[in-house]
Amino acid sequence: MNTKRRDRIFLLMILPAFIGFLLLFIVPTLMSFGYSVTNWSVYKPDYKFIGMDNYMSLFADKKNIAAIQHSITYALVITVLQNGFAILFAVLLNRKGIMANMVKSIFFLPAVLSILVVGFLFQYIMTSADYGLLNNIIQFFGGTPVNWLGDGKIALFSVLATQVWQWTGWSMVIYMANLKSIDGSLYEAAEIDGASKSQTFGRITLPLLYPAASFNILMSLIGGLKVFDVVFAMTKGGPGYATETIMTTLIREGFNSGRTAYASAFAVVFFIIVFALTQLITFFLNKWEERIA
Repeated sequence: MNTKRRDRIFLLMILPAFIGFLLLFIVPTLMSFGYSVTNWSVYKPDYKFIGMDNYMSLFADKKNIAAIQHSITYALVITVLQNGFAILFAVLLNRKGIMANMVKSIFFLPAVLSILVVGFLFQYIMTSADYGLLNNIIQFFGGTPVNWLGDGKIALFSVLATQVWQWTGWSMVIYMANLKSIDGSLYEAAEIDGASKSQTFGRITLPLLYPAASFNILMSLIGGLKVFDVVFAMTKGGPGYATETIMTTLIREGFNSGRTAYASAFAVVFFIIVFALTQLITFFLNKWEERIA
């Protein structure tokens, strides 16, 4: 088979995926950029160009600024906590045996559940009503009930805690797969040299977890930025707009209020934020890779 024929076959094999990517991502993204500078809505099918008015209105609204801040805070905190706990559990459970396998399965099990199911479950657990399971446990031990989802200062972090619980096991499995690939002779050499466990972890384990960490950190960050379903299930953006995120605001403006062009402008802002943060994290990950190379 000559080279040109082989290249044509390869191109034909990737063509369906490319067409899907073009129609389902590239075209809608370009359309969002285009609609964001118009006044189009479901109530104004005859739209016209209005320049940057949607963007000016967007940044003049305190609710939108709060939604952006909440999304960034949520994404950064969940990235740190999820990966921190995942690395800890992966190192502790990186052993063979029936009990170890059972514990691993228990940690991974929440990731199998639907996010909406987890959201509705924890809404029941964290409710401030009399039947709220978490507050009943606190009161049983003599504590004071906490308004987990009704207090604007802690509601976002209450939602965040449920997702750390759900996805830490998923990240842990990826870290454990990476741990299996580390050469055991490195630990033997460190033990002969008299290195402590903390030194071994800091000088061998952590640097060599880079492949898993780079993937998990980016996935956690992007997943945190686009959070919607668990917020919708637990708080619907409340109390007030204390748990509003970019996605909840975008859905509300685009579908509930019918302000399609305005929502498109928010989608463009969201695209820029995700792109900027992922580039920043990638920069630091590349620096980390250079240090361990």
